Amino acid sequence: MDLKKTLSIIKPDAIASKCQGKILDYLENKGFKVIAQKKLKLTRKQAEAFYEIHKDRPFFSELVDFMISDNISVQVLEAENAVSYYREVMGNTDPEKAEENTIRKLYGSNIQCNAVHGSDSEENAEKEISFFFNKIELIN
Repeated sequence: MDLKKTLSIIKPDAIASKCQGKILDYLENKGFKVIAQKKLKLTRKQAEAFYEIHKDRPFFSELVDFMISDNISVQVLEAENAVSYYREVMGNTDPEKAEENTIRKLYGSNIQCNAVHGSDSEENAEKEISFFFNKIELIN
């Protein structure tokens, strides 16, 4: 089995609606192992750095404002083909278009308040994990 890692962020909307535990339970029931986790509140500078890839997009400022609006919970998840598998269980970015029983269908309310973020490639997973965690924080 080729276990891989991906980053998950439980966004401010899911934290505010007290869905963090349900999402983590869902992920563990889907076979993900949580190997690191922390709760934090991003500064504007941190959110802008994390989402820098989107800086030229029209939604960038709104995204940053949303991500600094409240606490977030970040996890490193481990599973076989973790990035693609997590993207599958997250569902479509727009909860209205997401398949039944995906995280975003269950806990998201709109395209911005869609409960979770997940890495979109193995390369980005490495970058995103190292943005939030150092090696000593990762359980092997």
